[in-house]
Amino acid sequence: MGVEGKDRAKALEAGAHSVSGYLGRTVLKLRKANNMSLSDLSDQSGVAKSIISQIERNETNPTLSTIWRLAQALDVSIERVLRDSDDEPFIEKSARGETPMLVSEDGRCRLAIIGWIKTVEWLQWYNFSADPGGVLESEPHQPGSIECLSVLEGELEVEVAGVIDVAGAGETLRYRCDRPHVIRNHGKKPALATMVCILRAAVME
Repeated sequence: MGVEGKDRAKALEAGAHSVSGYLGRTVLKLRKANNMSLSDLSDQSGVAKSIISQIERNETNPTLSTIWRLAQALDVSIERVLRDSDDEPFIEKSARGETPMLVSEDGRCRLAIIGWIKTVEWLQWYNFSADPGGVLESEPHQPGSIECLSVLEGELEVEVAGVIDVAGAGETLRYRCDRPHVIRNHGKKPALATMVCILRAAVME
């Protein structure tokens, strides 16, 4: 199950929130580096002080025009303002409540999106959990896509185009997901797995 339709919209919304977060940190860092107060930056950029404060606190998603005004006032390129760092080491933490969660139609399967939003167009990964009897049905992803399901607890069955295989704890199933595919938990215990979806993988023969 890749990020498609409404689920993709949820992931992109989470990504927008993440981008606005490091945008705010970058603006704050550059403002302090230039020894500018909020009032100074507001005067030089034409952006209201209250808006700049909201941007720095990650409470708003500014328009491109606003970002451009701030970049000009900070004497940097707009690319620099939008970039998270200057190749500096970083640690990015997502709290439990900030992790987007997708739920199957039967309500028994859950996908926590733990992948990096910057890779969502070609690489997605999730924590997958399924209650007993849970079924996750997914539409085909783009041609050549491959999914890897590594079972951590319990047992999961995967069906792709009529072909079925089962994996238990410590085992991994890799399969084409550019056609309809289904994951089921036929066991009596909950199952837990890590799922990685490679959307630009070479097609398996």
